[in-house]
Amino acid sequence: MVDSPEAVLLYIPLMKELGMSWKEIKETPRIELEGLMAASHEHNLLHSMDGYEPKDISDMAKHRPKIRGDYSRYMEQRRKFERLSGRVKDPQSAIDELKSQMN
Repeated sequence: MVDSPEAVLLYIPLMKELGMSWKEIKETPRIELEGLMAASHEHNLLHSMDGYEPKDISDMAKHRPKIRGDYSRYMEQRRKFERLSGRVKDPQSAIDELKSQMN
């Protein structure tokens, strides 16, 4: 198992990030474990830049240009999940709703 990518890519992250025990991992179907890892990755991405303002990103990007791409992915995911959760409507439906309220 030392050379197994599953140990590094699946089991250890489940134990470390989600606090799962070896027994829980062995009792859980593989598809569910993969789903948990995917959800954990999404959660980490969604909260990776919490608290930063665009100005902070610009300042940090002077020394680390890669951060702009990271911030773009973060904002894209945030917009996606806000749209999916119904927190934010797409611009056209918001305009249509405002127009209907005015009539």
